[in-house]
Amino acid sequence: MIRVSIADDHAVVRRGLAEILRQTDDIEVLAETADGDALLDSLRERSPDVVVMDLRMPGPSGLDLVKHLRAEFPQLKVLVLSANPEDQYAVRIVRAGASGYLTKESAEAELVSAVRRVAGGKKFLTPGMAEALLDQLDSDPDEAPHAQLSDREFQVMRLIASGLPVSAVAEKLSLSVKTISTYRTRLLQKMGMANNAEITRYAIEQDLVD
Repeated sequence: MIRVSIADDHAVVRRGLAEILRQTDDIEVLAETADGDALLDSLRERSPDVVVMDLRMPGPSGLDLVKHLRAEFPQLKVLVLSANPEDQYAVRIVRAGASGYLTKESAEAELVSAVRRVAGGKKFLTPGMAEALLDQLDSDPDEAPHAQLSDREFQVMRLIASGLPVSAVAEKLSLSVKTISTYRTRLLQKMGMANNAEITRYAIEQDLVD
């Protein structure tokens, strides 16, 4: 029996995912949680084989949460869900230790096979996402300035580009304003930019913001 925990901040989505999995004979849904902190608390009480988690929930960011899960629960398989089929976080999420990446649009058709695959120790990516990942991995960093950013710098860039001031970015990532300002300075230097307007324009052109 494959034991699964589901984490998504939308109750309807959680129930829908759980219902899909409960229709099988070899998968048991152990828990449903609405944010990253609740997921961590749940995992310390129960031991699922696979976590199916939304990329964007209240609490720790998706990237940070995947890294935390891999560090605290090294045997746990993490299947990440995203509403965006071409999400730019995909390559970073996989590098951070996720076992699979699935779009919510395709979840109804592919969730069960994805859970079974990652539970068996293999990776799961939709064909379109796998192609996109290969393209990103093979690309020259000089052709994509944001590829040179660290994961944290990339997060800060996306949040700034979404219109958040430094103070709001700091609050969202649970860091100090000074630390966020340092990341901002570094990413501007690496990308040869001068201000937030240039960051925003670049992120929009590269489809890096929601």
